[in-house]
Amino acid sequence: MTDPVHAARYRALILNHLARPGVPTLDPSSRVLVVDTARQRLGLLAGGKLVFEAVISTARNGLGCEEGSYRTPTGWHGIHARIGAGAESGAVFRSRVATGEVWRGEDRAEDLILTRVLTLEGLEEDWNRGPGRDSLQRFIYLHGTNQEAQLGTAVSHGCVRLANADVVNLFDRLTEGDLVLIAGEPESDNLGLGRLHFAGVAGSGMSALAQFVAMKGGRASGSDRSFDRGQRTESRAQLQALGVAIHPQDGSGLEGGCSALVVSTAVEEEVPDVGAARRLGVPVLHRSELLAHLVARYRTVAVTGTSGKSTTVAMMFEILRGVGRDPSVITGGDLEALQQEGRWGNAWAGASELLVIEADESDGTVVRYHPAVGVLLNLQRDHKEMEAVAEMFRIFRSQVRESAVVGEAENLREFSAGGTVFGFGEGAGLRGEKVRLDADGSTFTVQGVAFDLPVPGQHNVENALAAIAACEALGVSLSEMTGPLAHFQGVARRFQVLGTRRGITVVDDFGHNPAKVAASIRTAHLRVKTTGGRVLAVFQPHGFGPLKFLWADFVEAFSTELTAWDRLWFLDVFYAGGTAAKDISSAEVIADIAIRGVAAELAPSRKWLVERLSAEAQEGDLILLMGARDPSLTDFARAILAGL
Repeated sequence: MTDPVHAARYRALILNHLARPGVPTLDPSSRVLVVDTARQRLGLLAGGKLVFEAVISTARNGLGCEEGSYRTPTGWHGIHARIGAGAESGAVFRSRVATGEVWRGEDRAEDLILTRVLTLEGLEEDWNRGPGRDSLQRFIYLHGTNQEAQLGTAVSHGCVRLANADVVNLFDRLTEGDLVLIAGEPESDNLGLGRLHFAGVAGSGMSALAQFVAMKGGRASGSDRSFDRGQRTESRAQLQALGVAIHPQDGSGLEGGCSALVVSTAVEEEVPDVGAARRLGVPVLHRSELLAHLVARYRTVAVTGTSGKSTTVAMMFEILRGVGRDPSVITGGDLEALQQEGRWGNAWAGASELLVIEADESDGTVVRYHPAVGVLLNLQRDHKEMEAVAEMFRIFRSQVRESAVVGEAENLREFSAGGTVFGFGEGAGLRGEKVRLDADGSTFTVQGVAFDLPVPGQHNVENALAAIAACEALGVSLSEMTGPLAHFQGVARRFQVLGTRRGITVVDDFGHNPAKVAASIRTAHLRVKTTGGRVLAVFQPHGFGPLKFLWADFVEAFSTELTAWDRLWFLDVFYAGGTAAKDISSAEVIADIAIRGVAAELAPSRKWLVERLSAEAQEGDLILLMGARDPSLTDFARAILAGL
């Protein structure tokens, strides 16, 4: 299967060779075949897309243009002739002429030229063209071979060998005059992908990838509407400190040697960066394609599920780091442990082969990942119907390379075969026992080993069990894990206590779907149980589509979890821009919740709500602000605290 991220690699090679004398004129629609000798692969780019890729063999003697060197010539070439159209696979050629003989797979010591021949004409005078170094006169071809088992290693006598099926496929895609670049190793870039430009680089997923690329010695740039408005200056500064160049979101970041544009599902075709990429022939990659490339490149643990991903990833990262395994992490939540080191918090590049990632099911991209260890936390109704998510999980589970870790819920049973089941029941292979839930944390045991977890809530004990099972699959003992988990720093906006004033505590929380909202309210009740207070819940829906899809589920969650003495306020739906249909309002949902007996009302503005909470809150109460996507929510929570 072709890795779309290799399009960036091939374009980077092209860009690195544009300064050579005699370079041909390229336009965005040009077909360019790139022979990547360092990787022993070739790829065909057409209009910025990687349309074909194959394993090859170049010369055993290395690279060089000299006649008689038996080396593969580098630089720009053109397809001079297409020889063998319609010939049977295995047809034997000598001196560019069909012999009438057909190789049928028998062992032959002789290196045969088979099936199709694409001759190459050097385009660079005095390099691969001219006396003593002329590729055409040296009989340099692309051709099929009877040595297919050796493809992927440099063993030819100068030509570029392909599998016979691949040379037929390639032959049919090319015409005489098409450009061919035979390239060595690109300029210094530890990832070998050239400069990647991230549109919407301030987003949680995009910023994590941009940081990781920069931390690993790659080249990254980006743009974001919020930066253009002068917002999020701290985030911009953190990216720039890592070497991520920030451009206006006007397409200018695609100029001057960009190897690929990286976009998320939220980046629409109308964004100027996308238009510039199409115009310039720059490959456009989805963020999940880049992440999948990294997942395959490292020994990766991918955590998926409809709730708890960021926290489980953070727990795993802190365990592995705490026992000296030096892992990397790419996630959607900001790890407090990294933030305390002055980092953004959602990415880190360690020195080992281990990488822990959050695999998102909300946009369907979880199916792209082939991790070493796959963790399936839970399956609840969120962005999609549960059966649609289950089908994605089936694909994800089938692609796990080493070990699977699966929650004990009945609707996950089909994924548990051959894996480790975690939970609290008798059927769990890794079982949490002697669980005690307190206001500020929990204690439990696993196989007689005692754990102390400094974050509250039953759901966090479940997250910890998943992290323990996954780390055990990587060879970490239970006794080694107790220390790192006891000092777990948490994740920003995951029931994050911002402070207490007048005996009233303010908590900032990421809860945005019904299951997460319910878990957060239950955790809040654990805390107010010790203070004798109430839960004053504030919720900002994170999108019109999710609110409409989960309308009934939100009504059920809030009306079930909130008591008669609790209070609830809804803010207007968060709108980040774009073409979303505004076909539902917070007022409609809050009205249905109020009918169920909850003291609930719509907040007309944030200023009004700060004043309302200041007047309503009493000593012992807990104000719980929930919502996602809106980067201003934490500042709003701080404003609530300041207003008490």
